[in-house]
Amino acid sequence: MSSQAPTSVFDVIASDRFGPFDWEDPWPTYDRMRDEAPVWMNDLGEWVMTRHADCEAVLRDARFSSNPAHRDPPLVADDGFPDLAAIDAHVLLFMDPPDHTRLRGLVSKAFTPRTVERLRPRIQELVDGILDRAAERGSLDVVADLGYELPVTVICELMGVPLADRDQFAGWSSDASRLLDGVMTEDELQAGVLAAMSFFGYFNQLFDERRKHPGDDLISALLAAEEAGDRLSPEELSSIVVLLFIAGHETTMNLIGNGTYALLRHPDQMARWRDDPALDAPAVEELLRFDPPAHITGRTATEDIVVNGHEVRKGTGVVTLVAAANRDPARFTDPAGLDVGRPDNHHLAFSQGMHYCLGAALARLEGQIAIGSLVRRFPALELAEMPVHRAHFVLRGLTSLQVMT
Repeated sequence: MSSQAPTSVFDVIASDRFGPFDWEDPWPTYDRMRDEAPVWMNDLGEWVMTRHADCEAVLRDARFSSNPAHRDPPLVADDGFPDLAAIDAHVLLFMDPPDHTRLRGLVSKAFTPRTVERLRPRIQELVDGILDRAAERGSLDVVADLGYELPVTVICELMGVPLADRDQFAGWSSDASRLLDGVMTEDELQAGVLAAMSFFGYFNQLFDERRKHPGDDLISALLAAEEAGDRLSPEELSSIVVLLFIAGHETTMNLIGNGTYALLRHPDQMARWRDDPALDAPAVEELLRFDPPAHITGRTATEDIVVNGHEVRKGTGVVTLVAAANRDPARFTDPAGLDVGRPDNHHLAFSQGMHYCLGAALARLEGQIAIGSLVRRFPALELAEMPVHRAHFVLRGLTSLQVMT
């Protein structure tokens, strides 16, 4: 939390100059920002970018670092401690090459499209079981019963985390991922730190168990790399496992929840997808564009860089508002419309460049199977109550999505 931070992260993004900001419907504000001031400097001295071309240019340029430690002046909290986001704690999200290249290489093989495709039968089996139970009840919470249950089970099995422990992770993940927002209340900050510590404590115990009894899983493979002594330090091991585990289900939960909600508000597109299974892949790409699981990502210039005529000085932060970029009319036809067959859908939901989402292939497959199976299994699917979005800003999702099957 920066010393200049406002009471809400929404104030940083929207500011009084763009009028009131409604987190349940942020798109009018995003449109005004993109139209009136597509590149502007906020009260924290950061450049905010909302056009697709500008955001993509920043995300692809290796001179823009994801490590806020490059900020000048440094981010400092009110109590004098460093900003949480600026702490270089061996977190892959905030790393630059060569460390980023080395660590990503250790885990990337587990998430290639070819490797992920082998999980299709198991993912389909899990989804079918969830939908069978929903059919018996006549109802479903798309967020908790499908959006959380499916990806957390898949990532547990992939990493070698006992499935019996999965119920305790939901609250931890929600609180810990809130730390990405940077601006939060003291209670939220404390809850986030406690959740992160709980994850680290849990996995340290699991590491001890896997050292004694290694298995055919990602954690056992990483432990072997750590023991080799030259590829992975103990600190890097802990941070990369926690990051992979949280990211492995938190964002996919948002994709499934946000995507299903979008379809319920566009029944013609839901029917179109239901009647044409060939739309599984393009439909998920469109849902990612329309309401992405992550709305914002940040970078810091490591040298003076010109972006579309704007000089970004070394040490200056850049906020790329990818959700606004994904609805840029200069890049997409009818950007506010939902088109499950949209061609040439080059969205930025998974970022770009070296920090392109490691788990993109897995998230896509889980989204295709989960939502595609849902709309085909329950052709009369309807909303049971209006959902509410979580207080998270970087990772945007619903608290629940109750539907009648």
